[in-house]
Amino acid sequence: MSLNSFIFYHMCLKSDRKRDAHLTTPPDIDRFDNIIYGEDDKWQSLDVYRPKTLSNPGPVIVSVHGGGWVYGSKEIYQYYCMDLASRGFAVVNFSYRLAPKHKFPAQITDTNSVFDWIMKNADRYGLDTDNIFALGDSAGAQILATYACILTNPEYAKNYKFKTPEGLKLLGIALNCGLYNIENSENSSLIRDFLKDRGTPEELHMISAANFVTDKFPPSFVMTANGDELKVQAPFMISALEKSNVKHVFKEYGDDSNTLYHVFHCNIKSPDAKKANDDECDFFKSLM
Repeated sequence: MSLNSFIFYHMCLKSDRKRDAHLTTPPDIDRFDNIIYGEDDKWQSLDVYRPKTLSNPGPVIVSVHGGGWVYGSKEIYQYYCMDLASRGFAVVNFSYRLAPKHKFPAQITDTNSVFDWIMKNADRYGLDTDNIFALGDSAGAQILATYACILTNPEYAKNYKFKTPEGLKLLGIALNCGLYNIENSENSSLIRDFLKDRGTPEELHMISAANFVTDKFPPSFVMTANGDELKVQAPFMISALEKSNVKHVFKEYGDDSNTLYHVFHCNIKSPDAKKANDDECDFFKSLM
């Protein structure tokens, strides 16, 4: 891991622990923890959170965590994901293998394995496979957007060795504070740690999901904030969605008197996060 990635990792960990201090599992949520979906029992594991009043089966949200591809886990995202579940969804919250030990496309492969697990275990955990949604933030939005392209663009899918689960369809996705055209992004140490050849033009093109959107791409809620350092990336995805006539909503949160920063929506103590997360879940519900 590069020095910058090491510093980034520990900065995020300190910030996230402070953000979630004193949070506990809500009494109205059932949780099923540490379910192994792959061969690595540390990183290839997931949790399922369900409101106790949710119908069986219930609509599903899959959360793809952020962290610059080098940081993050389901433990870091558990309270955010349980908060989403309280809005009437079964939420699948998973960890994936991290860079630099595991290079692209390991994170995409793990995401596919999670969806395969969902399709095979839906009955056991009350998951409605006709109503599957997904969301991701920051690097997680890049992973999710890339995976959505694999599901909906057969030519692009040929670049990956795995097969997507039979019958899987994402009814809608939410992309939060993400990267969608990395060819037009600073080739940072995080990106170099993520990629086998440390960011060749071919690699940067491959992981830029805005290049591969088609008219089959899922309806999308694209969100950023006025103080988000990655807000310059949102127009790339919006342009791709508009070009392919994909149904979408774009929101930039914050105003002159209220500056909101990168992945502000993960702080469930914040009224701004509540508004953004309500909006996304309402978007999903409108597609059912």
